[in-house]
Amino acid sequence: MIEDIKKEAKARMGKALDALAGNFNKIRTGRAHPSILDGIHVSYYGSDTPLSQVANITVEDARTLSVTPWEKNLVPEIEKAIMKSDLGLNPATAGAVIRIPMPALTEETRKNFIRQAKSEAETARVSIRNIRRDALADVKALVKDKQISEDEERRAGDEIQKITDQFVAEVDKALAAKEKDLMEI
Repeated sequence: MIEDIKKEAKARMGKALDALAGNFNKIRTGRAHPSILDGIHVSYYGSDTPLSQVANITVEDARTLSVTPWEKNLVPEIEKAIMKSDLGLNPATAGAVIRIPMPALTEETRKNFIRQAKSEAETARVSIRNIRRDALADVKALVKDKQISEDEERRAGDEIQKITDQFVAEVDKALAAKEKDLMEI
């Protein structure tokens, strides 16, 4: 029973880490990377469709993304969607290919992106702690139902805390890597 609680907590904490990685990908660095456009949706035959499902996104060079839609009539829709996004990108269309140059990051935008990254990391830490709280509540319920002893409860609490510390350390490591990435010129 305790093992099941720990496994579930680990799985949920892993999902919190995955969500953090996805959120970090949306924070752009100076380099071009297709995942920057992951959050963009295009109106495609009346439904909002992710950009990656209606176009091919490639890296042309270190500072330029190239978007080639499957259908030529989508070019203006994709252009509008990129401009509406809060990424601050200005696409340039050349026929059926949309090129997106990555603007150089100023010191101020770097600091704003780092602030945003720290906020995302704190959100991940909070969700990991909430998962710990839920797991400890499940263990307490087992004690209340007299399915485990108080010693087992204490041992399980210590193990859950170790798992939590491990995942919080992973969040801190990911944040440090993102900060380093953002401060590179």
